[in-house]
Formats: sequence, C-alpha cells, structure tokens
Amino acid sequence: MSTFLARVGRFSARHRLVVIGVWLLLFAGAAATLVIGSANANPAAASNDIPDSPASQALDRMNAEFPSTGESTGPTLQLVFQPKSGDVTDQATAAAIATTLADAAKLPGVESVSDPFDSARPYISSDTSVAVSTLTYGDLSSAQEKTDYDAALAFQEKAPAALGVELGGNLVPLGAPAPGLGEGVGVVIAFVVLILTFGSLLAAGVNLLIAVFGVGLGTVGVLAYGALFLLGENAIILSSMLGLAVGIDYSLFILSRFRNELRGGRRVEDAVARATGTAGTAVVFAGLTVIVALVALVVANLGFITEMGVAAAVAVAVSVLLALTLLPVFMRTMGTRALSKKQRRALAAGEIWTEGGTQKRGIMRGWGSFVVKRPIVSALAGILLLVVVAFPMLSMKTAFSIPGGSDPQSTERTAYNLIVDEFGGIQSPLVVLAEGDGIAARTASVEQDLRKLDGVRQVIPAQISADGTMARITLIPDGGPIDQQTKDLVHSIRSDADSVSGVTLEVTGETAIGIDQDAALMSALVKYIIVIVAISVVLLIVMFRSLLIPLIATLGYLLSVGASFGASTAVFQWGWLDPVIAAPQGDPMMSLLPLLLVGVLFGLAMDYQVFLVSRIKEMHDTGMMPKQAIREGFARSGPVLVAAATIMTVVFGGFATGTFAIAASIGFGLMVGVLADAFVVRLVLMPALLSLLGNSAWWLPAWLDRILPHLDTEGHTLEEAPGTTPADPPAAQPADEPTRVGAGV
Repeated sequence: MSTFLARVGRFSARHRLVVIGVWLLLFAGAAATLVIGSANANPAAASNDIPDSPASQALDRMNAEFPSTGESTGPTLQLVFQPKSGDVTDQATAAAIATTLADAAKLPGVESVSDPFDSARPYISSDTSVAVSTLTYGDLSSAQEKTDYDAALAFQEKAPAALGVELGGNLVPLGAPAPGLGEGVGVVIAFVVLILTFGSLLAAGVNLLIAVFGVGLGTVGVLAYGALFLLGENAIILSSMLGLAVGIDYSLFILSRFRNELRGGRRVEDAVARATGTAGTAVVFAGLTVIVALVALVVANLGFITEMGVAAAVAVAVSVLLALTLLPVFMRTMGTRALSKKQRRALAAGEIWTEGGTQKRGIMRGWGSFVVKRPIVSALAGILLLVVVAFPMLSMKTAFSIPGGSDPQSTERTAYNLIVDEFGGIQSPLVVLAEGDGIAARTASVEQDLRKLDGVRQVIPAQISADGTMARITLIPDGGPIDQQTKDLVHSIRSDADSVSGVTLEVTGETAIGIDQDAALMSALVKYIIVIVAISVVLLIVMFRSLLIPLIATLGYLLSVGASFGASTAVFQWGWLDPVIAAPQGDPMMSLLPLLLVGVLFGLAMDYQVFLVSRIKEMHDTGMMPKQAIREGFARSGPVLVAAATIMTVVFGGFATGTFAIAASIGFGLMVGVLADAFVVRLVLMPALLSLLGNSAWWLPAWLDRILPHLDTEGHTLEEAPGTTPADPPAAQPADEPTRVGAGV
C-alpha cells in the first residue's frame, strides 16, 4: 500500500492543476445539487422518531381508531401567575390578573386568551396559589415567531411583580445560535498551535485550509443529499465535528512527515511521495477504522442514527482523500517553505537531519524516558486519574428531550415547573389504550386499577372507539416527562398490561414516546460500543501485528470515554464549573450525546494510537530494543500527537464555553475525552504498558502471522524505489519546481 500511496502523492505533486480542478468540480457539483434540490425539496423533514417502539406503535393504532377531526389550533404560550402574597382568588389579585390578561390579548399574533377563572374550564391549583392562562396564536411565519415571542417576553418582564408572572412555552423552534466568541477564539488558538508546531505560517495555513475545505465539502455534500432525500436534522452534527477533527489530524501527520523528509535531504517531490507513502498509510488505516465503525451504527437499527453514521463516514473519507491528493499539491507548492527559517538555514548549510538516528534532546523524549523508567507508577497514576474522573458516570441520567426549554433558569422552565408542581404532568399526559371485546363495560375497572398506581394524579374517563373495541384513557402523572417516577409509572402499566381479564393495555403519548426513545438510544449505545471494540481490535491486530497492543489501545479508549461521560455528568447534571461554563446546567444529558461522544472520540483515539504506535513499531522493526524503540518513536510522534490533541482541545473548548446547551455539552465532552485519551492514555498508559510488556507486546501466534496481510506502514518498500533516498543524484525537475532542498527561501 505504501508504494501505491507514494505514487498517488507523486502524481498529485506533478499534476497540481488537475487535482485542484477535480476537487473544485466536486465542490461545485455538490453545491449545485444543494441549490437545485433545495428549490424542489419537499418541505417535510426526516423524523427522529423510533417507529418500532411500543409507544409509537400504540400511537399509530390510536390514530387509526380515533381519527383526527381536522380541527387544529395555532401555537400557544402560558401565562402562569403565582402571587407573592395571598391567593389568586383574592378579589384584588383576581382583578389584577384580569387586567393583565386583557392587555395580553393585545399582543401581536394573539387570537385568544383563556380565562383561568372560567367555571366551565378553570385552570387554578387546588390550593389557589397558581393560575394559568393560555395564549393562542394564529399561523405564524418564521419571522413572526421570533418577533411575537420577544413581544410576549417583554410583556412578561413588565407585568406587575406582585403577580409573579412567568411565561411558559416557546414560539421559536430550538436551533443553534450564531457562533460566539468562544468558537472563534478556539479556531484562532488552533491556528497559533499549528504555527508553533511547524514554525511556518505557510505550513500552518495549509494544514487548516485542507481541514476546513474538507468540512465544507463534506457538509455541502450531506446537505445536498438531504435536499434530495429526507435526512434527519442531526445528521450533520457528527459529520462536521468529526470531519474537522480528523481533517486537521490527517493533514498534520502527513505534513509533519513531509517536513522530516525534507530535513533528511530528500528532494521536494521525493519527500512528498515518501510522506504520502508512509504517513499516508497510517492515515488510510486510521480513517478506514473510523469509517467502518461509523457505518457500524447500522446495528442500532435506528434510521436517524444510521444517517448520522453514514454522513460522518463520508466526512472522514473526504478528509482521507484530501490528505492523500490535495495536500501533496500544497506540499509540492510550498517546498522547503514548509520548514521553519532555522531549518531552512540548516539545510542551506548542508546539515542533514538523520531520521534513523537517536534524538538526544527534546521534551517528548524526556517525557518518554520518564514514563519508560517508571512504568508501574505511571500506569497506576494514569488509570487512577481516569477512574476518578469517570466516577460521576454512575449517576448519569439521559433524556431524549428536555421539557420546558434548555435553560433551567429561564422563565419558560420556571413556568413549566410551576405547572408540574401544582397540576402534575398535565402538559405531557400519558395515553393508555385499552383493547378488548366489549371494552366499554370494562373501562371502569381499568380506570380504577390505574388510579391505584404510584405516581398517578388524575385519570380522565375513557373515550370509546367507533367499533367499541378500544378505549382511550388519558392519565395525568404526578411528575414531568423525564422524572423517574413517571418512567416507573409507564413500566408499571406495561408490566400489568393483562391484569384485567380480556383487556390489553398499551401506553403512548409524548411522554411514553420520549421514554422509549431514550431507552432505545441507550440500547443502541451498548451495541455500538461492542461493535467498535471488536472492529478496533481486529483492524489494529492487522496493522500492528500484535494481540496485546490492540487490547491495550481499546481498553484505554474505553477509559477515556468513561472520563468524558463522568466529567460531562459532573458539569452539566451536577452543576460543577458553573462560573466557567456559560451554558445552562442541571438537566439530564441529551440521549444522543453519549453516541456522539463515542463516535467522535473513537475517531480521534484511533488517530492518536496509529500516529504514536506506528512510529514505535517503525523503530522496533529497525532492530531497536523495546524501551529504546519506545523512546525514539515517542520522540518523533509525540510532538505531532500533542499538537493535534491541543488543537482539538481548544476547538472543542471554544464550543464548551458557548451559551448553546447542546453544543456546549458536546464540546465539553469531546474536550475532556481528547485530554484523557491523548495526554493520559496515549502519552502515559501506552508507553508505560509497552515498556512493561517488552518484546511480548509484539507477540503474534505463528498461525495468525501467516494469514494476516502484511501492511508496509513504515514504508520499507520505498527504500528500494529509485529516487527516494537522500543519496540518489537529483534528477531533472520540472521548470516550475518551487524549491530544491538546500536552497534558501
């Protein structure tokens, strides 16, 4: 493979305009498809529902037996009154509420305002401490939703303080706000890290440009597909984040190897070919591992999860192809300008950096020597640290959606909680379907049994279907949709589904569907982890020809994922780091978050593992003793790994400091995962355990060694290819060759 990839790199370097033209055509084609598809697209969007869940199936049956009357109402908001003193029924307080509601009827877009004191449909708590009025709006455009909701918020803020008015509901669909300062600062810091790593502004810019172009192309491509076919709105999240992450890593790895080849005295074109053949092989293998793992999300058997996995796999594939084809174009164009001024002066003076020799100095070499000399202490310290950080994961709670808005401190959430406290789960009731012959005569006993269950506040009398075989019973729970008591209530009804002879019970409604979605995602997470663990072990065995190294790498990855889960639980569920994290805290984590973290962190972990251990293996294959190979491989790959991990940390940290709860939770989880995997697992545990294992780390049964394919990730076959060694006489170069090795720039 290394020979083939070297030829790909050399071809790209020699035909720069052709390669650039092809990539621009691909981008233009995707953009054109997006524009055309958007103009003719069906306004319907792909659903995140889980159609095979018990609640979804029951909902379909209910809709068939109780068809809609065709009447519909517009969006609504709730004005919740909780006077500072007295009851809502006090004469003066009731008059003030009536005046406030009369003013609310004049708000833009409001068509009707309900009266909480209406004797026919009162909306007053049993202790008369809270009253609720519903504001019903007409059909609103996207622009009207924002302006009308802002007007309602301003009205609530100016309402008499003595009435304790809160505004429930939201007219504006949840969406990501515009990028904030944190995201921008993260990208700037990432660029600075690249400059410090390369010592060259040009090389840093190329690295970032390739990654950004890859994200742009992958995003436009996925959106173009979504314009032609139904695609879930979350499909783009994983692809964009993972595309940026691996795009920077892959280009950084190959570009770093290119710079080393130049310093070793190779001609520019030969350095491009060798870097693409050696580092490119590792990139292909890392990318293939991630792609297979992402496509494996199909095992979850959830449509929108499969879409996310395939979209992310496309983004990774684009990043790999760009690193192997477009990056060589820029490397050829830069020539020795990819090196720092100091390194170019050394080349001009005839100083050749020897790749195979030992490096006597350097922070990473010193750190590697420290870990190798104290492997037991280092390994135990690293494991203990990760276990402590992961510990809060034991209390992790998840929810498919958070009712009452994403901010626990908002007036929307306060209003929602007040209604739950005083009226139970009336905003998200459970719907119980009772089915059986002569069901009308048995509904009384079913309703009586339901009232006896823990967590039931009210049972509304049943409606009977036209054919008399199904009854629809509305049940108001004591708690909200994500309360554990409500979840237990749903499970109790299902476990007693056949308690009444001849009657079968099913539970549906928004709350039951959310519970099923959360459970399905957690089940999918377990399946996914099992699959990617198996995939990573098999592929790493093929690459490193070792049984123990893949096991260590996979266990280390699981520790880093645990640390990410634990830290996310402590911050976003427990409320730690509140002064630092601007996003709302105190809610369960989004059910989708663990899957996102597992997917992205797997991609990064495999990158770091391949980058680090492939260099150690390269040194070991030259005949070095195990500990010496660890030191030398560590000294060469460590700086690249640290740079890549630092870039990802600051980029994800930028999202973590934003105010958008979903983006902040994803960014923070990824930031902690990268810190744990790169700086603890790969830079501490891996060298420590490899040192303890010695030569046995590379043990492989003879029968397995015979059947496994040989991958030349170190580029040994390139040594015999003409024109690839420093000793070769320089062949004639094209007239547009930008720079020869040794020429000052």
